Amino acid sequence: MITNIDRRSLILGGSIGLMSLLLPAGRTLAQDLLTAKGFTHNVASGEPSEDSVLLWTRYVSAQNDIVELEVEVASDKDFTKKIAGGSIQTGSWRDWTAKITIDGLKPGSVYWYRFIAPDGSKSPIGRTKTLPVGNVKRFGLAVFSCSNFPVGWFNAYAHAAARDDLDLWMHVGDYFYEYGNSSNHDNIVAGRVVAPDHEIIALADYRLRYACYRADADLQALHQMAPMTAFWDDHESANDSWEGGAQNHQPDKEGDWSIRRAAAMQAYREWMPVSEEPWKAYQIGNLATLYRTESRLLGRTKQADIGAAYRATNIDAALDTFRDGEWQNPSATMLGSTQESWLYHGFKNNSRSTIWQLVGMGTIMGRTIMPNDAIGWLKADASERNIANFKNNVLAAKHGLPMWMDRWDGYPAARSRLLKAAQDADANLVMLSGDSHNAWAYELAEDKRPAGVEFAGHSVSSNGIEGSMGADPKIVANGFVTTNHEMKWANTHQRGYMMIEITPQNVTGEWLFMQTVKTKTTTLAGTHRMKVERGRNIFSV
Repeated sequence: MITNIDRRSLILGGSIGLMSLLLPAGRTLAQDLLTAKGFTHNVASGEPSEDSVLLWTRYVSAQNDIVELEVEVASDKDFTKKIAGGSIQTGSWRDWTAKITIDGLKPGSVYWYRFIAPDGSKSPIGRTKTLPVGNVKRFGLAVFSCSNFPVGWFNAYAHAAARDDLDLWMHVGDYFYEYGNSSNHDNIVAGRVVAPDHEIIALADYRLRYACYRADADLQALHQMAPMTAFWDDHESANDSWEGGAQNHQPDKEGDWSIRRAAAMQAYREWMPVSEEPWKAYQIGNLATLYRTESRLLGRTKQADIGAAYRATNIDAALDTFRDGEWQNPSATMLGSTQESWLYHGFKNNSRSTIWQLVGMGTIMGRTIMPNDAIGWLKADASERNIANFKNNVLAAKHGLPMWMDRWDGYPAARSRLLKAAQDADANLVMLSGDSHNAWAYELAEDKRPAGVEFAGHSVSSNGIEGSMGADPKIVANGFVTTNHEMKWANTHQRGYMMIEITPQNVTGEWLFMQTVKTKTTTLAGTHRMKVERGRNIFSV
């Protein structure tokens, strides 16, 4: 069935079979996902350039292990003006997913595409767009992160997919979560169970989890309407992952980390509309360079262990020793030296030809310490473990130490290198990040000089810090802003996504807050906008 797409009223073709997950947990859901045939998961596009784009689909054959799909690209959605095409093979060795890059396209142009199977059946029709060249007056980018299927509907995806003012999606990580259903306890929304039911570890597990998430109608709509640049954070493999392990990986029970890491990377590259390049830059005419980074599995060193200081006899002395020693280690890195060099050369070279340097990053760069009043914000029934964690973070703050060692805060020397490289290049730096589940705005500084701003996005559906809080969210947000000199605004209790509007003179970030994720609705509860002017690297008042 061909899908009829209208920007204001997107109707998805029901015949592709996996448009609804209102199914019971366990074997029934897994069997439905594993036994589906034909075009099972709609279409997607990504990796746009001025004259090419990568196209994706999944087609499961009932007969053959190797299937050849044809691709048609047209300048109209009725396919009366076909302008490009190609063919691609797929099969069980890559979980029946197919990716092909189409060249020879025109800059800044909308295209429609579809795949055709050997039996003549057609995929739904997708819409994509190439990047512009020359003098670009405006570019619209939506930024997403942290999509936890069981705890809420993907209303942010549905809202963005219906807009007509966006050119590109960027997903900055935690596209899914590796946990089993039991980890969400009472937070699971009816009908939002995931498959497999357990924590995913093996390649087959990761593939099935993608099949589950990508069966969501709103996520399919997002991919169907525009190209996406995407990269993984930690939950696409395991929580707090790094090159050699993860907090949520126990080798004695779950095997060699390198095998799990390889499985996670393989499944991601199969199921996502991404190239095999670990990092990449996208030029948006003379307006901006957008950088896709990798900060988890290829170069990141292990997070500094502040926990040892909390267990010491003299905690204050141990925290001082940690602050002045391990925390400052210059060999600690988020990106690895090869990617650092690539990014810093990118700043230097691209700042001469493009106005803005926008860096997509999995975790937040802005410095954040725990406010002294935070313990009083906790719920009355907070667990002893939660109270202890907050007390530790408050104590760490008194020693100048951040809340999260898993963020750029935990790698201060590497953070300084990146910001100094941006300053040396005289870059208009804008960081776009996720991971924390809440919304923040930071003015980044290095050596007491402005280095750039950061729009840190809230989650699509994952629960944020508000789950621990009994205080008014406005009190919590104000407490964080007052305590942290780089933080200029915060929202600590709502879900949604960010819209980034780029013009030659300004980059404006808008946080959009969904009314709820517990029921399906695209109603907004509100928005917040902030702007950075060209040449300032601080927010405008």
